[in-house]
Amino acid sequence: MTDKLAATSVANKRIEVADVLRGVAVLGITLIHFIERFSLYSYPEVTNTFLQFTDKIIWDSLFFTFAGKAYCIFALLFGFSFFIQDNSQKQKERDFRGRFAWRLVLLLGFAIINSTLFPGEILVLYALVGYVLIAVCRLSTRSVLWIATILLLQPIEIGKIIYAFINPGYIPGPPIDAPYWDIVNIAQREGSFLEMSKTAIWTGNVANMGWMVLHGRLLQTIALFLIGMVIGRSKTLLYSEKNLKLWFNVLIISLVAFFPLHGLNTMLPDFIGREALLTPTSLIVKSLANVAFTGILFSGIILVYYLTHFGNILQRLAPYGRMSLTNYLSQSLIGAFLFYNWGLGLYRHTGITICFLMGVTVVLIQLIVSRWWMRSHNHGPLEWLWKKATWIGAKK
Repeated sequence: MTDKLAATSVANKRIEVADVLRGVAVLGITLIHFIERFSLYSYPEVTNTFLQFTDKIIWDSLFFTFAGKAYCIFALLFGFSFFIQDNSQKQKERDFRGRFAWRLVLLLGFAIINSTLFPGEILVLYALVGYVLIAVCRLSTRSVLWIATILLLQPIEIGKIIYAFINPGYIPGPPIDAPYWDIVNIAQREGSFLEMSKTAIWTGNVANMGWMVLHGRLLQTIALFLIGMVIGRSKTLLYSEKNLKLWFNVLIISLVAFFPLHGLNTMLPDFIGREALLTPTSLIVKSLANVAFTGILFSGIILVYYLTHFGNILQRLAPYGRMSLTNYLSQSLIGAFLFYNWGLGLYRHTGITICFLMGVTVVLIQLIVSRWWMRSHNHGPLEWLWKKATWIGAKK
């Protein structure tokens, strides 16, 4: 415990609990991707009773714990990392905003490469909306939190509800992203690597961005970027009694908020008959429930890390989190090779339980490699490349 406090109480050192949180996020994202078979949802028939049982338990538990929440943690830490970098440069009397804009261009390059492997990735969205951080980073904390709160309430969906009330005969059309996903899924099941990449680079990104907009992920991500930046400003990830009390309060508030929201979401179809009203209302409630559960995970991990002996176990995730970009992109390459037609085509043969075990195996290998790599390096391979390219042409 002493070592952990020393590592997080000095301003010029990494805040290790942030790396732990990032590691948890990448772990959850990877396991979800594997049981989804990287967006290939048609599974072979399972006749074994035991596998039917384990399939359901694994699917329900992983989706309850990580789906829509691991990405939220990732987004919070993206905003947090921006603040750390921006603040570091401000202390040297430099303006980081231009470099961050260039850094987002580089991230888009990584994202496009990754999207040719897996057309369901998140980094394209991060690279495109990350510029909001540049726009608001000099505003007051109160203003930033007001903007984040409004975005978390999903104003687009509120507008849809108002429109549906004003127009009782309005019937929403089918999801605009569905035809694009059909094209992508055919390439995943039948295409060569080149055919898959050509399809994914445009159609896959259109499908994925359409899904992000339709499911509220766009505004939610921006809001979490801003909240992450505020977490950095307030230094609440550092160890102190005041911060631990804050995170305990966040945990209690999140628990109190989550269960009514989660229960309400399951009950909405019994009370709202019109699809035009049900769909946006359900999206708002589900989005808020996911944010509340993210609060439980985020604050719970921080408290366990600082206050219990289990923190020593969580600490082992720090190298994995420090190599989050490398591990995120490598899981896409591994998963695409395992499941898609251009690789081993295992989507034809693997059910949820087997996919989960494959995902656990990949995570364990990444953990081992990350710990080995970080013993002799300050950054992961892609993290190092991203940093070097960010500062290309800068005066030392």
